[in-house]
Amino acid sequence: MTNPDWLTKGWPHIWLPYAQMKTAPAPLAVVGAEGTRLKLADGRALIDGVASWWTVAHGYNHPHIQGVVKRQLETLPHVMLGGLAHEQAYTLARRLAALMPGDLNRVFFSDSGSVAVEVALKMAIQFWINRGERGRTKIVSFKGGYHGDTFATMAICDPDEGMHSLFKGVLNEQIVVDLPRDEATSAAFDTLLAREAKHVAAVIVEPLVQGAAGMKFHTPETLARIAASARRHGVLLILDEIFTGFARTGTMFAMEQAGVVPDIVCLGKALTGGTAPLAATVASERVFAGFLSDDPAAALMHGPTFMGNALACAAANASLDLFEREPRVAQAGRIERMLREGLEAARGLAHVRDVRVKGAIGVIEVQGFDPRTLRQKLIDKGVWIRPFGNIVYTTPPLTISDADLATLTDAMVSVVREAR
Repeated sequence: MTNPDWLTKGWPHIWLPYAQMKTAPAPLAVVGAEGTRLKLADGRALIDGVASWWTVAHGYNHPHIQGVVKRQLETLPHVMLGGLAHEQAYTLARRLAALMPGDLNRVFFSDSGSVAVEVALKMAIQFWINRGERGRTKIVSFKGGYHGDTFATMAICDPDEGMHSLFKGVLNEQIVVDLPRDEATSAAFDTLLAREAKHVAAVIVEPLVQGAAGMKFHTPETLARIAASARRHGVLLILDEIFTGFARTGTMFAMEQAGVVPDIVCLGKALTGGTAPLAATVASERVFAGFLSDDPAAALMHGPTFMGNALACAAANASLDLFEREPRVAQAGRIERMLREGLEAARGLAHVRDVRVKGAIGVIEVQGFDPRTLRQKLIDKGVWIRPFGNIVYTTPPLTISDADLATLTDAMVSVVREAR
C-alpha cells in the first residue's frame, strides 16, 4: 500500500514506542476512527481489539464526550492549577472521590500512568519522612508486574521478564517478590514484611490482572492476602488500577472484587475514555493528613505543568457521565461471556499454553511465534490486535457489538491455529 505523504516525510524523524527503529516497519496510517473501527489512509477499516492501549472504553468519537470537549475548548482549554482553579478539575476530583471506597478522598492529577505511580511512590515515602521515619524508603512489588517506564516505576516492574532489565544496576534496588498465591508464598510474603517493615514505605500491586507484563491473572483472595499483610505490618498499600479500572475486569474497579480499601490508588488510561492524556493518584485522608504541617517542606512538592488540564478533565467528566448513564459494567460481563466462548477453541491446540478471560480481557498464551508475524496476519483479517511477548490478547471497547467481538475472537483463534 502507498503511504500518505505526511507519513513518508515524517518517518525519518519519528521515534516510535517499544520499537527497534532499525527494523520496525512503517506503522498503519490512521485518518479517522468511529465506534470500534480505525479508518486507514488506504481505505481499509480495522476493528480495534485493544482500544488504543485499553483507553477507549466508550468507542471512538462518542458524541457526548466530543460535545463536552468542544464546549470546553471554546471556554477554557487550560489553566495552571498552581494558585488557580477551574470547574472541570474540581468537579472531577469530587466525582472520583465519590467512586472510591473508604476515605480515598484526595485526588492529585497528572498526565500519564507512569507519573501517577511516581506520585504515589513519592507520597508513600514522604508520608513516613514527615512522620520522622526516614528509613522507610523501600517499595515492595511483585514479579510479573508492570507499573510504567520512568526510572522509579521501572525499578518496581518485573526485573527479569519485564522490559527494563537493561537498566539493572542503574535503578534503585527495590524488593520484588512472588505474588502470595498459596500458603507457602503467602507465608513467605508475610515473613518478608515482618522482617523489612521498618524499611518499607509501601506495597504496590496491580489488582487481579498484571497487565503489560503479560496479562497474568490472580484471584481476589490473593489481593486480600496482600492487603491483610500490609495492614498487619503497618505498611501502606498502593493499588495500580490504571489498566484494571473503569470496568475492565467486570467491576468498576478491580479492588471491589476483593473488598480491599488501599491507602493510595492510581488511575489513568480509560479515565478520559481515550480522548486526552490524564491520570490521577487518589490518597486516603490518613495519607493526606501526613502532609499537613506548619513546615512548608512537608508539602508534596510535585506539579506537572499540564496537571488537571481542563480539556482532559472535561473529557473525564463526560466519560464518567457515560459510566453512570450507560451499562458499561454489564457490557463488560457480556464481553466476558463471549470471550470465554469464542476463545475456547484455541485451548486444545498443541502450541497454546493457556486461554484465560477476566472481564473484558481475553488472552491466548502461545509459544514459539513471532508477534510481528501474528500481528500482520490479524491485520489481514481486518482486526487491530497487537500481540506481544507470548500472548495474543484483546481488550476491546466496552461498547463493541457482538458481531465485531465475534470477528475478533475468530481472528485470534484462526491465526494461532494457522501459525507454524
